[in-house]
Amino acid sequence: MFPPVLRQSLFATFALAAMAQTVAAGASGWDGDDKSGIRLIAGSNTTEAAGSVLRAGVEIRLATGWKTYWRYPGDSGVPPHFDFEKSDNVKSVNLSWPAPQRITDSEGVTIGYKDAVVFPLKIEPKDATKPVVLRVKLDYAVCEKLCIPAQGQAELTLKSGHAETNGVIAAAEKKVPHANPLGANTPFSIKAFRRDDSAKPARVLVDVASPGGAPVTLFAEGPASDWALPIPEETEGAPAGLQRFSFALDGMPPGKSADGANIKLTAVSGQDAIETTIRLD
Repeated sequence: MFPPVLRQSLFATFALAAMAQTVAAGASGWDGDDKSGIRLIAGSNTTEAAGSVLRAGVEIRLATGWKTYWRYPGDSGVPPHFDFEKSDNVKSVNLSWPAPQRITDSEGVTIGYKDAVVFPLKIEPKDATKPVVLRVKLDYAVCEKLCIPAQGQAELTLKSGHAETNGVIAAAEKKVPHANPLGANTPFSIKAFRRDDSAKPARVLVDVASPGGAPVTLFAEGPASDWALPIPEETEGAPAGLQRFSFALDGMPPGKSADGANIKLTAVSGQDAIETTIRLD
């Protein structure tokens, strides 16, 4: 018979070992260094119009003080590039982008993530009766005072009903901005915009409503990746109960005009985020 203290110690050891095995069953190993690392995590499956869909995620962990970038990085930076081509039994992979942060530091103002981020995935198998072996190669950049390129690879077999890390993926899915039409009658919405051609360069003014007037961060993306629109800044003149933002129509590719361009606006307030597309007629 073990003494009580030893029994408690053994129980804790066994519990930690069991937990580690459970997490390991739903996650790949980490690939990285003391600055950052990546891994794949598995979630439960779901059913959509396309049929059986497996849920998973690419997780990036970052050391304290380090950051990585969103799909549009802002003043500088490189967006991450995900490659799933080496996967087995995969018909398609749909990756979502959680709402980013506005980060102000020695680089200027950039858009990205700190600490950790999980990019949710929806995977459609070629054959739903067989396991999916998901493989990712990720090229990304991490920055503290200096920016350095990083690369990681991970592999994970996804089985139907795999749910050990499902909660982590579900939390990441909630952080993905949801589509909201212009002028929607919802507490959090982009109510209106107008183009001000009297300014040099021309600018766009955007009015946003948030629950209780909570602070909002706004991002603007052009219709293609070679557009580099400035990050919107809060400005005066908003109607009562709204917040107004402004960004210049600058950073367009040579020879391109903003006339008729579709601009994607992403607004973030607390744990909520929305996306609204506007057309600059």
